[in-house]
Amino acid sequence: MATDTAPVGRDRFITLNGLRTHYVEWGDEDRPPIVMLHGLRSYARTFQPLAERLADRYRVLAPDARGRGDSEWDPQGAYYTESYVADLEQFADRLGLDRFVLLAHSMGGTTAYVYAARHPERVGAAVVEDIGPGSSLSGEGAERIKREVADAPRDFASREAARAYWRGIRPNISDSALDSRLRHTLTPDEEGRWRWKFDLAGIAAARLDPDPARQVDLWPYVEALRCPTLVVRGGESDFLPVATAAAMARRNPRIHTVDVPGAGHYVHDDAPDLFHDHVTGFLRSAEVAR
Repeated sequence: MATDTAPVGRDRFITLNGLRTHYVEWGDEDRPPIVMLHGLRSYARTFQPLAERLADRYRVLAPDARGRGDSEWDPQGAYYTESYVADLEQFADRLGLDRFVLLAHSMGGTTAYVYAARHPERVGAAVVEDIGPGSSLSGEGAERIKREVADAPRDFASREAARAYWRGIRPNISDSALDSRLRHTLTPDEEGRWRWKFDLAGIAAARLDPDPARQVDLWPYVEALRCPTLVVRGGESDFLPVATAAAMARRNPRIHTVDVPGAGHYVHDDAPDLFHDHVTGFLRSAEVAR
């Protein structure tokens, strides 16, 4: 957990595919790198508690995806997997990350599967949180997220109203995770209303009315993974079915799956200690296996 002596995440900026992109860095540059990719409506510092605990051994790098946090919005509305993968390719190249670990949640997990399959020489290990083939396309979780995106208010009259909104759609979120979400997904405007720090209209358009040619079947990428991969599923998740996680492990022996009891789709928020323990145990075993 964060303490007064926890490493401070350093804010950085880089241009990726023409968009000014914000990222946060923890740990020394000479340590093994981990790149952390957040989900659809999230942000780089969602991983801050985990990054602070890993920074004594790793260099942790967490970007705000295009259209989120302090990264530039895409005027073309290209909020699709191919764009996120292209951004990650430039990110790794520009920072000279020849070999690194990918840790990714939800939408970021889709990026991680595709990137790792295409660049097996770059990814030493992967941790993917609560997403698999088909998760974003159909099922209870996919429909829930579509409803939430479609019904999201454009802004809020007060910070308290925003807090009530997030608590309503994530009733089990911890107070600290909720405070983080309010701090990094909203900002007050000149009239005192609180508006999103992400491109709600553009992201909603890509999610609710996607270009079919830009949708991705993840099964070929999951089957092509060549790095040790841990898939962490929330035990109460409606997004990654148990059967899908089991099929992933059957189809690719490099994939190990684990359920975290009591956690929903946001395992790193709902069960941070267990998530940390699974991640660090897996990374130690992946290092031994090399």
